[in-house]
Amino acid sequence: MSQTPLRIALVGNPNCGKTALFNLLTGARQKVANYAGVTVERKEGRFTTPSGRKIQLLDLPGAYSFDSVSPDERVTHDVLMGRYPGEAIPDLVVCVADATNLRLHLRFVLEVKRMGRPVVLALNMMDAAKRRGITVDVAKLARALGMPVVETVAVRRNGAQSLIELIDGVDASSALAPHAAGAAADPGSDLHATVRAILADAVTMPRATDARDDAIDSVALHPVIGPLILAVVMFLVFQAVYSLGKPLTDSIGDGFDWLGGIAGAWLPDGPLRSLLTDGLLTGLGTVLGFLPEILVLFFFILVLEESGYLPRAAFLLDRMMVSVGLTGRSFIPLLSSFACAIPGVMGTRSISDPRDRLATILVAPLMTCSARLPVYALLISAFIPHRMVFGLFNLQGLVLFALYVAGIAGAMAVGWIMKHLRRDRTEYALLMELPSYRIPRARDVAIGLWERCTIFLKRLTGIILALTVIMWFVSTFPSPPAGATGPAIDYTIAGYLGRALQWPFAPLGFNWQMSLALIPAFAARETAVAALATVYAVAGGDSDVAALGHTLAQNFSVASALSLMVWFAFAPQCMSTLAVIRRETRSWRAVVVSFGYMFVVAYAASFITYQVARHFL
Repeated sequence: MSQTPLRIALVGNPNCGKTALFNLLTGARQKVANYAGVTVERKEGRFTTPSGRKIQLLDLPGAYSFDSVSPDERVTHDVLMGRYPGEAIPDLVVCVADATNLRLHLRFVLEVKRMGRPVVLALNMMDAAKRRGITVDVAKLARALGMPVVETVAVRRNGAQSLIELIDGVDASSALAPHAAGAAADPGSDLHATVRAILADAVTMPRATDARDDAIDSVALHPVIGPLILAVVMFLVFQAVYSLGKPLTDSIGDGFDWLGGIAGAWLPDGPLRSLLTDGLLTGLGTVLGFLPEILVLFFFILVLEESGYLPRAAFLLDRMMVSVGLTGRSFIPLLSSFACAIPGVMGTRSISDPRDRLATILVAPLMTCSARLPVYALLISAFIPHRMVFGLFNLQGLVLFALYVAGIAGAMAVGWIMKHLRRDRTEYALLMELPSYRIPRARDVAIGLWERCTIFLKRLTGIILALTVIMWFVSTFPSPPAGATGPAIDYTIAGYLGRALQWPFAPLGFNWQMSLALIPAFAARETAVAALATVYAVAGGDSDVAALGHTLAQNFSVASALSLMVWFAFAPQCMSTLAVIRRETRSWRAVVVSFGYMFVVAYAASFITYQVARHFL
């Protein structure tokens, strides 16, 4: 007879290291799905202790409190109480808390304990706590809470050894520790007062750290100075994208130019040579060339995140976001959307009010994701002169900053409209963690950059590669008939399709090549760059990656280029995002509304931009 696995649930506040601990314990032995009836992710893993005991581990969604009714927190509460359909009640609850921020995390630990389930507290990030001079008396903390307490460091290979040993000896049917002492034993006591009493008895905090954070926050969170600092910081980040990324982009372009020259010299004229030089090297090389600028952007975002500044940006923007119909809790999903709208849309699960959540989902795609950056960088470098303004600011960086601001302004405007279409305009207070300021660790930043680079390269060798080959094929075949006098590409599938698409986009200043590039861009925005490079290379243009900007400058007007940039700022050019919206809302109506309003806004904004620009530029 096989042993019944011990069911253990991992719970904790967001960003406590719970998922890192889950990954450390289970490794690759994980199963990811959704809870029945909702879109909250269900992560389950298995592992075996040294004594051979089988463990079934469930990573429950992060929660700050059970007072809220967000989808994530509701699932966590119902699973722990044994009320979730089809989900057996856990035998043991492992509550994970960040040892560097126990003032916030212990409140949730007490909420979990008062449910009456057997609980173990895993004090995570103990290495970071010790570096900051935080001392935790584990024995006193265990007595005060009435539960076993173990130290863990989830980012280290053996960082959960003490927890595994404790689990190995646990009998979930019996009490795990003596009864809690003092206020922790009283179910009716005030949680905040209880936490303060426990901290005073079991935890020693260095006053210098709190004083330093308070001094910085007095400036960084000032109602007037704070937003100005945030605006300056983000402005400088976008300036750096061009100042630091452009030389590396040019070097990659030169490298692909060299490879194209070698391939062209060694291969005989024919379809294979055209596929390699005009299709793969030109299309993929052009997109890959913008990787340095993407990494520069994410380097600064990661530094700001690791330093503890980004959560404070949410606090600064809370009042403004509430005024336009969003909520302060919308900030983190919207910030995630600057990398990609998909995790941004999924991140709205932490928003309790369904209407606030839907509003955030609908505006998240307006944030300028990293997939737009290659399009912006190509057009800006081709049409915006590389010069300094007032001797300080890069003009190209100013234009890029303006495009990001346009996306944010568009999101705020749409949120304001949706707010005034709602009958119930109840506002909710923002509850989130403000971590201590810290110097970013080079290793953590490097890992974050590597993850972004890996994601980009996977897209490049996956969907972008496939679409580039398709674009080369439709731009090459069929061959022109005998006696044809026009350019060969006019007789290909791409030529016919592009001219058919041109008429609805002609008022926006798009030629047929631009109109054609919008089709693959619907699957992946970056593919628009590869599509334009491939079409012009096959048409007989220079296949030099670095020369694509000059080719576009000869075939586009400045007004058309500005119109195309505005189009990409607002258009629903991402099929994957629409699929995630359908999954998260379980509604085709939300998908239709999202696609429809973004298409209308993009068309109107591009039309106005083109008509104004062609008369004044």
